[in-house]
Amino acid sequence: MKPFTKITGVAAPMDRVNVDTDQIIPKQFLKRIERTGFGEFLFFDWRYEADGTTPNPAFELNDPKLAGAQVLVTGKNFGCGSSREHAPWALEDYGFRSIIAPSYADIFYNNCFKNGMLPIVLPEETVYDLMGRLQSELGAEVTVDLETYTITGPGGFTATFTVDDFRRHCLLNGLDDIGLTLQNEPDITAFEAKRAAA
Repeated sequence: MKPFTKITGVAAPMDRVNVDTDQIIPKQFLKRIERTGFGEFLFFDWRYEADGTTPNPAFELNDPKLAGAQVLVTGKNFGCGSSREHAPWALEDYGFRSIIAPSYADIFYNNCFKNGMLPIVLPEETVYDLMGRLQSELGAEVTVDLETYTITGPGGFTATFTVDDFRRHCLLNGLDDIGLTLQNEPDITAFEAKRAAA
C-alpha cells in the first residue's frame, strides 16, 4: 500500500449528500478480480450520458479544471449503501487520495483506510466553507498533511482534523492488513519451522 504522509493537489468539490456505493461504482462493473481498473467507471451514471460514452458536461468532475484531482470534498453520509470494497478501489484508481466530508457510512470509512485513502471528517460548516472556495476557484489546490493533522486551501483556508493513532500509523507507513502481518514474518517463519519439525 502506498504511504500517505502529505499531498498537495487539485481538490474537486462535489456538493451531493448520501452518495451511495452504487453511484460510486455501479454493480455492472464489479466483475473484475483485480483491485485496479475501476477508476474509469467511477460515478459512471453521472459522468456519462445515457449512451455510456459521451461525458456529461453537467457532472462536476468532468470539468477540465478538475482533471487529476487528488482530494474530493463532498456532503454528508458519503459511501452509504452496500458495503462493496470496490468503492474505495474506484476512487483511489481514479486518483483520489483523500476525501473530506461531514460524515461517512461506517463500512466505507473503514475500507478507505484499508486501501490507503484518508477520509477526513470536518464539521459541516467547515466542509461547505472549503467547498464554496473551491467552487469559486475551480482547479485550486488543497494540502492535506497527515503528519500535522492540517488542511490548507484557497483564500487562506485552514482546518485541523483527527485520525485514530493506529490508522494514522498504518497510512504513514503504507501498511494494509497484509503489510501488518508481514511485519511479524520472522516470528511466523520460526513458528512454522518449529511446528513442521514437531
